[in-house]
Amino acid sequence: MTPGQVFEEIQAIIGRMIEAGLSNQQNYPSIRKIGRNSEIGIAGAPSISVSMKDRPYAEIYDELDKARAYHLRMIDGALLQMYYRFEKRTITAHRLCVFPAPYLELFDADPGSYEEDELYADIVGKSIVHVPIRFDFDARESKHVDVKHPKSHLTLGQYPNCRIPVNAPISPGRFIKFVLRNFYFTAFHAGNLDRIDSTFKFVETLTVAERAITHVSC
Repeated sequence: MTPGQVFEEIQAIIGRMIEAGLSNQQNYPSIRKIGRNSEIGIAGAPSISVSMKDRPYAEIYDELDKARAYHLRMIDGALLQMYYRFEKRTITAHRLCVFPAPYLELFDADPGSYEEDELYADIVGKSIVHVPIRFDFDARESKHVDVKHPKSHLTLGQYPNCRIPVNAPISPGRFIKFVLRNFYFTAFHAGNLDRIDSTFKFVETLTVAERAITHVSC
């Protein structure tokens, strides 16, 4: 998968989310070339550094939202980011994030609008706990520590030592499909979004030791 293909896939995903009524605000991707490197990010290059700081989650969310540091702002307020870095045609890093809203906007004022709309069926349950999700990839050997810090890994809930091994870097299409299928299931099927996918794959990076423990396979 090349930088251009990643860029085009993110653009197509945003269009599809708008059509399906799942995004109420969005920012299109940007692509920047620095020497041999290409970086795919968010138009306007908003800062995302706050997301890595040890601060109350509501503050992190509010700053990201205010800065429009997202590609997609979902109907429940969740912010989705897709960052990629390539050296020529080889992926060297990615950061794919879901930052759920710490509250459902307007729910207290108008709960009926949520309860009567099937798009919200999966996000208004009283027992539901929304947690941040992040798929990270870093190809640098200096950063890789077998099992402890896999090159490709999944972090849940902002836990600093939560690094669940993932078998390979993840394309934008596969990331979005994972999010929709698992957390917006009703809307996923109602909008016929199963067709969203990526025919492109990245080379596997999972080691023998990482494959021997619980891991995620795309």
